[in-house]
Amino acid sequence: MVVAMGQRNAYARQVVLVVEDDPLLRMMAVDLVEDAGFDAVEATGADQAIEIMESRTDIDVLFTDVDMPGCMNGVGLAHWARAGNTPLGIVVTSGHNTPSDESLPARSVFFPKPYDFQKVVDTLKLMTV
Repeated sequence: MVVAMGQRNAYARQVVLVVEDDPLLRMMAVDLVEDAGFDAVEATGADQAIEIMESRTDIDVLFTDVDMPGCMNGVGLAHWARAGNTPLGIVVTSGHNTPSDESLPARSVFFPKPYDFQKVVDTLKLMTV
């Protein structure tokens, strides 16, 4: 099957960008995403995540921690991603801060850590339908 530049293969798996600065937590989140049948792309902070989202058109969901190094935190990254005019699903997580619903961008979901893996997987699946 030939796919034109900028188009997505209809048989490609959905892609989740996991943004987490803690290596162990990032590995666990990537495993969760891949075990659920998605492709995972990893970033250690907002700066790297922005580079990835600016260079790839296949990111379906942003899965980000709130607290991380870089030019902005996870809530700021979620707003930046939402402003990009892409139909991106957004999952925000934190073990320390609980952002208010008003501080999160439209069509995003917050899960406190430790999060329920099945609830996160169910949410990811709903976001990529």
